Amino acid sequence: MKQSKISRRSFLLGLGAVSAAAVLTACGGSSSASTAASGSAASGSSVVYRTLDQIKESGTINIGVFSDKNPFGYVDENGEYQGYDVYFARRLGEDLGVEINFVSTEAANRIEYLQTGKVDVILANFTVTPERAEEVDFALPYMNVALGVISPESNVITTLDNWNADDQMIVISGTTAETYLTKEYPDIPLQKYDSYATAKNALENGNGVAWANDNTEVIAFAKQNTGYTVGIPSLGSQDTIAPAVSQGNTTVLDWLNEEIKALGEENFFHKDYEETLVDTYGLDYEDELVVEGGVTGGADAASSEAASSEAASSEAAASEVASSAAAQ
Repeated sequence: MKQSKISRRSFLLGLGAVSAAAVLTACGGSSSASTAASGSAASGSSVVYRTLDQIKESGTINIGVFSDKNPFGYVDENGEYQGYDVYFARRLGEDLGVEINFVSTEAANRIEYLQTGKVDVILANFTVTPERAEEVDFALPYMNVALGVISPESNVITTLDNWNADDQMIVISGTTAETYLTKEYPDIPLQKYDSYATAKNALENGNGVAWANDNTEVIAFAKQNTGYTVGIPSLGSQDTIAPAVSQGNTTVLDWLNEEIKALGEENFFHKDYEETLVDTYGLDYEDELVVEGGVTGGADAASSEAASSEAASSEAAASEVASSAAAQ
């Protein structure tokens, strides 16, 4: 299957603007994203998403992934997209029988890209929250996650209590870390960045005393970079990560849910972990992080799943009411 590519120089410079990265495809160029944006809107409707049939007819699915977040979504030295989310995305394209147009996204753009039809699906470490479920529809989860805090070994942060007002916490805009800290620790000054790469550089340059992000990501960073420690490995509630589609796009959502259930029967996500994450986390984290078939354990994970299901049900009910009213 063809893969999107960007140059090594662009990758090392921070991957440039998201809009530039979004057009780097090997299966139809920017026209695929344009098709997604026009989609159903061509008929004069305000709907921007493409249905499952439209995606199949086009022969290409546009999937939003990270391009700088190793080991979940990143571009390797050959310009190829790699990582846990990318491995999953390739299987979706294979089972759907279409090519994949990988669209590079930042955390803050994930909802926007779905709402504008720039992508059909987001697979970019997207944590399910009730607030997000009001704007997009989440499919069944495929990974567990919480927040974590990483800091230099010279000054390990182990608690957020009694915070020094002069110290700043690094976060990425549009992430659950930003939302959580703003709500639960409003007195902690946040230094916000648009991408994983710029947040990473900020930590390395000492722009903040610590960096709060998904614990899977800060643990990976600590294992890949000497001199850093995850002093707070779990912060806030236990959540889940799931694919997301434009709100109301039930044909793609239903297909994704059935696909995730079917993949669970073959332990696909354990294989995905072993192919893409085991070198970073080892085998000890596998059963803790992996979710098979969309089935999770624990009240918090169930709550996240419920938020997704409730939002999808509300959208379907609203569509039914609208259709009934139009017929009268």
